[in-house]
Amino acid sequence: MQDLLFFQPLYQERVWGGRALASALGRSLPAGGPIGESWEIVDRPEAQSVVAAGPWAGQSLRAVIAAAAGDVMGPGWPAAKPFPILVKWLDCRERLSLQVHPPAAVAGELRGEPKTENWYLAAAEPGAELIVGLKRGVTREVFEKAIADQTLETCVHRFAVGAGDSILVRSGQVHAIGAGNLILEIQQNSDTTYRVYDWGRVGLDGKPRQMHVAQSLRSIDWQDFEPQPRRAAAVSEVLADCAEFRIRRVVLGAGETLPFAAREEARLVSVVAGRVRSRSTQGGGPAQTLVRGTNALVPYAGGFELAAEQPATLLVTEGFSRI
Repeated sequence: MQDLLFFQPLYQERVWGGRALASALGRSLPAGGPIGESWEIVDRPEAQSVVAAGPWAGQSLRAVIAAAAGDVMGPGWPAAKPFPILVKWLDCRERLSLQVHPPAAVAGELRGEPKTENWYLAAAEPGAELIVGLKRGVTREVFEKAIADQTLETCVHRFAVGAGDSILVRSGQVHAIGAGNLILEIQQNSDTTYRVYDWGRVGLDGKPRQMHVAQSLRSIDWQDFEPQPRRAAAVSEVLADCAEFRIRRVVLGAGETLPFAAREEARLVSVVAGRVRSRSTQGGGPAQTLVRGTNALVPYAGGFELAAEQPATLLVTEGFSRI
């Protein structure tokens, strides 16, 4: 397998979404309601990425891995094992619910899946905020009373953010995304979310959305106080390093290149600013341009070089193909 894999986006209507994926990323969105999420790379029973071009065009990610697990993921990867990462663009026109994902220690008990995720802010309107973690000193008893009093905003850690900021949100951390944020979310392959509070909002059907208070209280890390984001910087550095994945920000000047040697590991490349040109170093398919918003899977067996056609910032996700 000597080609980068690009996939067709799967757009999701969300009550808190908008149309920024069109205005900011140049996407052609489906008509209708607000689009809150674009699932860029996913391998789940209810949602499958489909290859957009090249020899595998029209095939699902699941079918590609089933047919060529070793070439895509590396030696020993079971053909039936799902791709372990889910990549999304989030257009948060309004703030999301206050929520939590179950840690591994309780996920099975709650019949859910753990989910650690990283948020990279591609754009943020003036005054945009995130909520991650508890205010220092908040206990479960204080939190439960605030649910009853509808004063949960006094219990959670909120902070201003700007374009280029990033934060790793681990399973068990209570969190919410504020209005006016365009975010690239790179996460464990999971879709378990427990809402604990929704600011009095109703869903697209006009009815209050389902809450999961008992599950949330069981999942929240009550020792997680006031985590801090990694602030924007014009340098290459590691943004997140956890058991599930590692994310590097790579900053390229015009004409600079980023090589990927064949048979090292499977990786993901996400262009969050600028534009790069890909070239196979193994005589694969034709060179292709990756514009802002593009997410591509670099298969284990493929060797590539990315050259910046203009100053560019990339996120490289790796470390997820450990068996």
